[in-house]
Amino acid sequence: MHKKYKVNSFLARHPHETMGVNDLYSISIAEKYIRDMVNKRHMLEGVSIINPETVTLGDNIIIERGAIILPNTTITGNTVIKKNAKIGPNTEIHDSVIHENVTVKHSLVYDSVVMENTTVGPFAHLREKTVIGKDNRIGNFVEVKKSTTGNNTKAAHLAYIGDSEVGNNVNFGCGSVTVNYDGVLKHKTKIGDDVFIGCNVNLIAPVEIGNNVFLAAGSTVTQNVPSGSLTIARSKQINKEDYAKNLIKPKKTIEQTADDISVEISK
Repeated sequence: MHKKYKVNSFLARHPHETMGVNDLYSISIAEKYIRDMVNKRHMLEGVSIINPETVTLGDNIIIERGAIILPNTTITGNTVIKKNAKIGPNTEIHDSVIHENVTVKHSLVYDSVVMENTTVGPFAHLREKTVIGKDNRIGNFVEVKKSTTGNNTKAAHLAYIGDSEVGNNVNFGCGSVTVNYDGVLKHKTKIGDDVFIGCNVNLIAPVEIGNNVFLAAGSTVTQNVPSGSLTIARSKQINKEDYAKNLIKPKKTIEQTADDISVEISK
């Protein structure tokens, strides 16, 4: 080296800058130092990070002044967090853009865009190529994949929105599903503006729903729905009075059970 290269001294400001990394434990120590440096840089630029020792931020992400990062949060890739966004706790965001005044808590966001004043979570999952519009609510146990939503659209809980174009002012009831996969191919669902989707509605893609539509709870929709329609696609309820006794055996009392046991023992 002395013959081929210039050999000189190097001034290290901190001992960890020259530490050896020879095993998994050493990697964890090095990662801790890097995490501290990255988090410190963001905090000095006006980002509030609560319990920074539990927060992992990628070196190339952008977080604007005024954003809040809560504990146990991981943000990586080419992610941008805009001002006044609140991320976490217990949240992962990768290769996504989170706009102003957005709250994402206890959720996973991958390769997605969330527009202003939207709430995501808890326990929501946004997957690849998803764009959530302004003033949306994506709530408990809602998964959105490769879909776009307009403004003021809500899926409060227990819904799946996949391969869909959703308009403005749409409400997804609990348990509603866009059924996008037929076992071989994925298909698209298009939903217009001002649509109310009742609980446990299945939209069997490919299907298009017009504007100002009401889909009754429990319906399985297999055909396009024109604007202004009320759609009911479910079996008619039938009540057979005084019939349950033919299907449900009465429970035995303790005395009857004891008598049965005595008979079996005697046999």
